[in-house]
Amino acid sequence: MIEPSLPPESDPENGRTSRFAAVIVAAGKGLRAGQEVPKQFARWRGKPVLRHSADALAHAGAAPIVVVIPEGAEEIAKQALAGLDDIAFVTGGATRQASVLAGLEALAASSPPHVLIHDAARPILPGAVIARLLAALARHSAAIPVLPVVDSLARAEGGLMAGSAPREELRRVQTPQAFRFPDILAAHRAWQGVADAGDDAQVARAAGLDVALVEGDEALRKLTFKEDFMGDLPPIRVGTGYDVHRLVEGGELWLGGILIPHTHGLSGHSDADVAIHAAVDALLGAIAGGDIGRHFPPSDPQWRGAASSLFLTHAVAMLGEAGYRVGNLDLTIICEAPRIGPYREDIRAKLAQLMDVDIECVSVKATTTERLGFTGRAEGIAAQAIATVMRIDR
Repeated sequence: MIEPSLPPESDPENGRTSRFAAVIVAAGKGLRAGQEVPKQFARWRGKPVLRHSADALAHAGAAPIVVVIPEGAEEIAKQALAGLDDIAFVTGGATRQASVLAGLEALAASSPPHVLIHDAARPILPGAVIARLLAALARHSAAIPVLPVVDSLARAEGGLMAGSAPREELRRVQTPQAFRFPDILAAHRAWQGVADAGDDAQVARAAGLDVALVEGDEALRKLTFKEDFMGDLPPIRVGTGYDVHRLVEGGELWLGGILIPHTHGLSGHSDADVAIHAAVDALLGAIAGGDIGRHFPPSDPQWRGAASSLFLTHAVAMLGEAGYRVGNLDLTIICEAPRIGPYREDIRAKLAQLMDVDIECVSVKATTTERLGFTGRAEGIAAQAIATVMRIDR
């Protein structure tokens, strides 16, 4: 049975929700998420994963908040929670249960009436769930948020279905889990489990505490894999690029990865392919990845005379690392000469190959400036590009 939604206990002296503390468990390595740092410190939706739930708990009135972190992670944890008041850090143990116990022991001196224990990997924490949990503690020693199981369940044995399980009797368990503080502290101190506890409700049940079930929220999902971080990226992003190079007599003229016969070539540190340079900046701009000069600085001798195709494939690889792929590219080349028309399809095909997209996703246009400006005087060639990139799971 799910506990009905009741108003939380009130403090008669100030009319506010009764005081409660919180323990955020953030001591794991988070390696499956494929981030450069443990997932609890990785950025998600604009800020570190840990910061989301800490903000929600602080907003709901949790004080103090004890954050259980890996050994040596205090600096990165402090950066993640900079500006929040009443935060304490403790080092976790070898198991989740040991980490939670360390967090509870840090609260023992103040002995708050209630405590919420939350996994940092669940960043979205609705205030309504917190209210339901605290309300349930008026009648029970513990309360946990749960959701129904909607799929059929099978028991497995040796890779074969051995039977079914009644989903009506099962629930998906989430965090935070709420407890009367003295009860859960004693339960963790008395824990004699041979293996790690799956969650704190298991510890509470082992100590004989009653655990109420309250309605959870689908938003309380757990971030586990790299795809979990990608799925919340914007589905489509747009970037623009613009570049100019000077024309010099006798040089090679590369445009869009194609060598074009002409009396003049473009001058630059690399092969000066102005079309590809604009395309690269458009792709990098779409993922806020800086510009071409940041990744291939003209001051670096290794890029002297380099083929700009290397820059474009690098930008495409960066898209993939950020969770995106090329959607389409619209490129405009601005010059008086040479005529781009005879080479348009070759340029489209080359760019499509370098970006690993269908040629129909690449548009190449050319225009003049009616003999106005540096391009009109045939002193240089300019190019501008607009690129859309799409999230890989679309």
